[in-house]
Amino acid sequence: MGYVTTKDGVEIFYKDWGPKDAPVVYFHHGWPLSADDWDNQMLFFLSKGFRVVAHDRRGHGRSSQVSDGHDMDHYADDTAAVVTHLGVRKAVHVGHSTGGGEVIHYVARHGEDKVAKAVLISAVPPIMVKTPANPGGLDKKVFDDLQAQLAANRSQFYYDLAAGPFYGYNRPNAKPQQAVVLNWWRQGMMGGAKAHYDGIVAFSQTDFTEDLKGTTIPVLVMHGDDDQIVPYEDAGVLSAKLARNSTLKIYKGFPHGMPTTEADTINADLLAFIKS
Repeated sequence: MGYVTTKDGVEIFYKDWGPKDAPVVYFHHGWPLSADDWDNQMLFFLSKGFRVVAHDRRGHGRSSQVSDGHDMDHYADDTAAVVTHLGVRKAVHVGHSTGGGEVIHYVARHGEDKVAKAVLISAVPPIMVKTPANPGGLDKKVFDDLQAQLAANRSQFYYDLAAGPFYGYNRPNAKPQQAVVLNWWRQGMMGGAKAHYDGIVAFSQTDFTEDLKGTTIPVLVMHGDDDQIVPYEDAGVLSAKLARNSTLKIYKGFPHGMPTTEADTINADLLAFIKS
């Protein structure tokens, strides 16, 4: 574990586990979490002989709680800083939710030469907010309300989100795990309120359409059809249509947080794609 200092002076925390000459799987976390959200996947791929890398996005987790730069351009550039520092080449970049946007924007902004494949899990691309070009998106007031809840009582908002729709724990037959809820809450509260507030705009209003169209590497798109955070029909389905070399996997009944609640299935499918 260590830190990279970006060109604008931000300290980015990262984890780098496994043999340095092994193939790399690089994980990008969702909002408002940290690299810790990938514990299951990182240990799984480490046990399979991979080198695993993940960083805390600026303003999240253990990275600097800076005031500015909470946008996809900076997120992509921060990823590039870690990649360059570690000398990572031909990695498979895996992003969940906001992290999926970070992955595809990193590929578009910094080129495909250091990337072998990309995976978008429950990811926000191509664009979440409703616009004339995206009539199936969510109304902007949905995201304005998220910001209002964060500003009013971030702690309660984060607990309710994890205990409810994020993992599908609000469904009638769900079996909530309090430890999962508290771990989500812990990660969220580690980060900075300003970064998380601005991040809502970044993940909801950034348009990744051209980023997706420009990809030539293999892209795996994974989405649950019971995702209450990022509706799959306007996200995963559209992203797979836009990416040139994509594979789409829709999981019946899986929630937004499926890398945690359905880790065995997700890990197996990730491994198969990486080895293909």
